[in-house]
Amino acid sequence: MERNDSNRVAIAILISAVLVAAAVVYLGRQMTLGSDDERVAALIVERLEAPGGALSDEAFNARVEQGIRAFADKQRESRSQAQERQPNELAKSVPPPSQDDHLYGDLDAAVTLIEYSDFECPFCKRFHGTAKQLVDASNGQVNWVYRHFPLGFHNPGAQKQAEAAECAAELGGNEVFWTFTDTLYARTRSNGKGFPIENLTPLAAEIGLDQARFQECLDSERFADKVRQQMAAGARAGVSGTPGNILYHKSSGRVIAIHGAQPLERFQQAAQALSNTAP
Repeated sequence: MERNDSNRVAIAILISAVLVAAAVVYLGRQMTLGSDDERVAALIVERLEAPGGALSDEAFNARVEQGIRAFADKQRESRSQAQERQPNELAKSVPPPSQDDHLYGDLDAAVTLIEYSDFECPFCKRFHGTAKQLVDASNGQVNWVYRHFPLGFHNPGAQKQAEAAECAAELGGNEVFWTFTDTLYARTRSNGKGFPIENLTPLAAEIGLDQARFQECLDSERFADKVRQQMAAGARAGVSGTPGNILYHKSSGRVIAIHGAQPLERFQQAAQALSNTAP
């Protein structure tokens, strides 16, 4: 009777699909049986027919527990690998650099850093210098494209600052865009209210732009859609926060996503890896 009770306890424990799967993995067996019920039956038979008689409850439970741990470790490893692959898979949809972009560095560079950024993001403020270092130290191998990704909780400031940068580019060209961008990042305190909207036009005048024309551009909101379209494209490419960075290899189209204000060395290593890619 005691043995039958023990067997019934074992059967009840094994009915759980999680324990079954775990036990299979932990025991190191590659079972081809089709259903969980068949796997349960096989494990029960194994217990009852173990050499020297049935396994004790303690020994059996120890094997199940060992299996659960191994199964959990395997699942964590699989999730980690999937998480590493997913950003790069999504980043493949990023729009390649075009004439509509604001570019810093050598036009013919092999690798482009495509940054989706928010003027009110403190991490973007910190990363701005890192991106410039990456290009300046690359000997013409890396250039930098800046795209807008104003986060909702930083608006209306972040959205208007993005539009202001576009107005600066319209009035003064690519070089003035970067001057405006550099100055804005240097002045803002970030986090949504780091640079008052009413100070955008005086800033434009300070760097030599016509104040009235700049104000007219900003008031017209004619670049609002461009900013929103860039944000949507970034989201499709896997950007969910800022800075959202994608390194793009010009000749092969290969990409590496490195989101966040990561150290310079990580970007240099990724750029080198892409540069070693055969066309």
